[in-house]
Amino acid sequence: MRIWWNRLWPPFVAVLFFLTVWQLAVSLFHVEDWILPPPSDIVREAAAGAEDLLGHILATLQLTLIGFAIGTTVGLVIALLLHLVPWMKTALYPLLVVSQNVPTIALAPLLMIWFGFGILPKVIVITLVCFFPVAVSAMDGLARTDRTMMNYMEMAGASKWQTFRKLELPHALPSIFSGVRIAATYSVMGAVIGEWIGSDKGIGYFMMLQKSAYRTDRVFVAIFIIVLLSLLMVALITLLEQRLTRWNPKQEK
Repeated sequence: MRIWWNRLWPPFVAVLFFLTVWQLAVSLFHVEDWILPPPSDIVREAAAGAEDLLGHILATLQLTLIGFAIGTTVGLVIALLLHLVPWMKTALYPLLVVSQNVPTIALAPLLMIWFGFGILPKVIVITLVCFFPVAVSAMDGLARTDRTMMNYMEMAGASKWQTFRKLELPHALPSIFSGVRIAATYSVMGAVIGEWIGSDKGIGYFMMLQKSAYRTDRVFVAIFIIVLLSLLMVALITLLEQRLTRWNPKQEK
């Protein structure tokens, strides 16, 4: 419990300080609400529209979880395939890097044209933003396996599968989870981008409606919800990592 408290209180104090300065600055300089509303108005608006927001939050969360699960799985499969087949890694890894130079927001309209306005193009958007950090982190973790331990496993007569399952994969887990945490935050962003392009529900859809109405306070409500969903995803991944990597001495710090 003390470890969690020591990790949480510094950012909590920093956020509280930032919100306090924001509130005071808006009041002191008499900033118009439609330009920059104070945090108190944003909280009040969130509470007033909580019932309507809940449906949008659940829609975005469902889309996020589906896309995140698929994107993470695709990333892990690609990492394992390229790790086990070196020539394939040499041929395809540069293409993976190049694929990340195409902005997702530019691909989203094409996906809508090709696959319609259902859930499929939105899931593809999330998959595209999630798989790369997972694949790269997993490949890096697998490549960093201790060579001495690899030699010991070979001398002990371990098969490639046994070496992978008992040595390479466990020692790559911290790196894999680093990529999964990044993908978790990207998944929420990907869901919102998909909802921007074409949807009738979700936080991204809600944000676009409020932008058109110049309701800056509600746009900030949507932004804060996106941040909270991202933090929730990261927290869940961190808890899972701690359960699966208890052998790692770094977890005790």
